[in-house]
Amino acid sequence: MIVSVHIADVGVRAVRSVLRARPRPGTTPGLRYAETTLTGAIAAGPPKVRPGRAALLASWDDDAALDRFLAEDPLARLLAGGWHVRLRPLRFSGSWGPMPVEIGPGAAQDEEDGPVAVLTLGQLRLRRALPFLRANSRAAGRAAADPSMTASVALARPPRFVGTFSLWQSASAMQRYAYGSAQPEHQEVIRNHQEQPFHHEAGFLRCRPYGARGRLDGHEPVTEAGLTPRIP
Repeated sequence: MIVSVHIADVGVRAVRSVLRARPRPGTTPGLRYAETTLTGAIAAGPPKVRPGRAALLASWDDDAALDRFLAEDPLARLLAGGWHVRLRPLRFSGSWGPMPVEIGPGAAQDEEDGPVAVLTLGQLRLRRALPFLRANSRAAGRAAADPSMTASVALARPPRFVGTFSLWQSASAMQRYAYGSAQPEHQEVIRNHQEQPFHHEAGFLRCRPYGARGRLDGHEPVTEAGLTPRIP
């Protein structure tokens, strides 16, 4: 199993086309899960939607399935002018029924302190939306100010799907943000969720980036995180 994240500036009108073109397992060979989303900034304050930018989050049997999608699918052509990254799952916590996560044998032992990507996935409880946004704002502001985070994007497909993608220079830097005593905002969000869940279902996936193509805001984030990606 591999995961891919695709982010592209397609224009305001084409965002609707991306949302409608969500690929389906069973009709797209080798696809296990897919979500097409609106995007925004990970930052303090109210949600900031990025007009004209869309994203695809997907999981696949293997690289060959993703390669076939990139070569043949109309949605891939819509997103081709942007950036995508290939990810190998390392750790998973929580649950995400639509996408059962497979961790490869030896993945945890191979988790040296190198660049990591983190995906958060949530099925929002609508009555908890405002408390979630308030709590998340504080943690997001801290993350946005952390120089170890080289790329980030908020993901949303109203009314319920919310998520984030972030890329960090090292696992230790990510863990300092998430669990360090100097930055307690993220831990406060976790405690609030445990006491009164924001989501019907939530999952947290840590991955190793290993391949990337294109540019995001004029740069290649995986290289800036300190890893030379294999360009498939």
